[in-house]
Amino acid sequence: MTTWTKEKVKLGAIATVIMGQSPASEFYNQIGDGLPFFQGVKDFGEKYPTETSWTTISHRKAEKGDILFSVRAPVGELNIAHKECCIGRGVAVIRSKNKQKDYLYFVLKFYTEKIKNFGNGSVYDAINKDTLEKMEIEILKNPTDQTYVGSTLSAYDDLIENNEKRIKILEEMAQRLYEEWFVKFKFPGHEKVKTIESGTEYGKIPEGWEVKKLSQHIIPQYGYTTSAKLDESLPKFLRGTDINKKSYINWSEVPNCEILNEDLKKYKVNLGDIFIIRMADPGKIGINETNVNAVFASYLMRLNRKNIPPYYLFYFLTSEKYQNFITGSSNGSTRKGINSQHVGAINFIIPAENILNDFEAKVSMLRMMLSQLVERNNVLSQIRDLLIPQLVTGKRELK
Repeated sequence: MTTWTKEKVKLGAIATVIMGQSPASEFYNQIGDGLPFFQGVKDFGEKYPTETSWTTISHRKAEKGDILFSVRAPVGELNIAHKECCIGRGVAVIRSKNKQKDYLYFVLKFYTEKIKNFGNGSVYDAINKDTLEKMEIEILKNPTDQTYVGSTLSAYDDLIENNEKRIKILEEMAQRLYEEWFVKFKFPGHEKVKTIESGTEYGKIPEGWEVKKLSQHIIPQYGYTTSAKLDESLPKFLRGTDINKKSYINWSEVPNCEILNEDLKKYKVNLGDIFIIRMADPGKIGINETNVNAVFASYLMRLNRKNIPPYYLFYFLTSEKYQNFITGSSNGSTRKGINSQHVGAINFIIPAENILNDFEAKVSMLRMMLSQLVERNNVLSQIRDLLIPQLVTGKRELK
């Protein structure tokens, strides 16, 4: 049994803080010229940022392995620089002075809430270098212990990252299958099928296929209005914020609610249900691939299907064509929104039944493997998050 010794230090004593500085916008580009440029949390991921902008001039840089810390609302979000990059005004670099970058990263994750309000009860809109450097934190005193904790927790992140890569491959395979079959019309046996003029923007389509309004094949339904509660005996309450960037629903993080004077069955979430966010982030799509006792909130519309299999509809709704359409349909001066008329007012190809069934069978297999990896990552994340507060400050001893 090893007992860890702990000490309280100021962040500035163990880390160098470098505040970002944005180059002039004339040096930005989206073609990969120069260094990746991160202005704020927009491009932050689970642990590593996504490159969407580059700059040919860099005033402040992060090195590979540096901690990227958001200093403007939302303050306190963390990522790791996966390569040398340029940081803008919304980001600071926190660089370990004793080469304990993994341990420092998890210490900062543990102190996220303290960092956000610095103990004064009010959330910061921004935070400066002096405030960060003077923040007092408790750490393990022995560098060897720090290394062990950092590597132990990083092992969970490595497993999660590897699963994310596999998830991305499966996503791309399903998306590519949709595009090949229903955009390029290169489905199995397409060489033997004649094409006919559709009289729509789709031009020529395979014989036996149709173009209809989407509204003829879906019935939009608004969700339930109530407040979320923390009572595990109640059904889960799916909100727009519970659908992540990749259309997944992490049910372990969805709160519960009480149904008051309403028919539960009317709002009950079913396997294969497809939802579209109608307010704040209109057009974002989610699909439920889990059997769960849940209802859905009023910021969502469920698109009840009429003779259309779920994955075919899902990939149409997440396609560039539909997303561009729904973005153009959104209205509202301060908050964008869409209604039931908007979502179905687009032409929609109805393929031959045998092709639809074949597509659904192939994609179902891919999505099943994908969902298993997502669930595995949820479990890994939960275990890691339980270990962080126990390990980084030595509250749990090692055997």
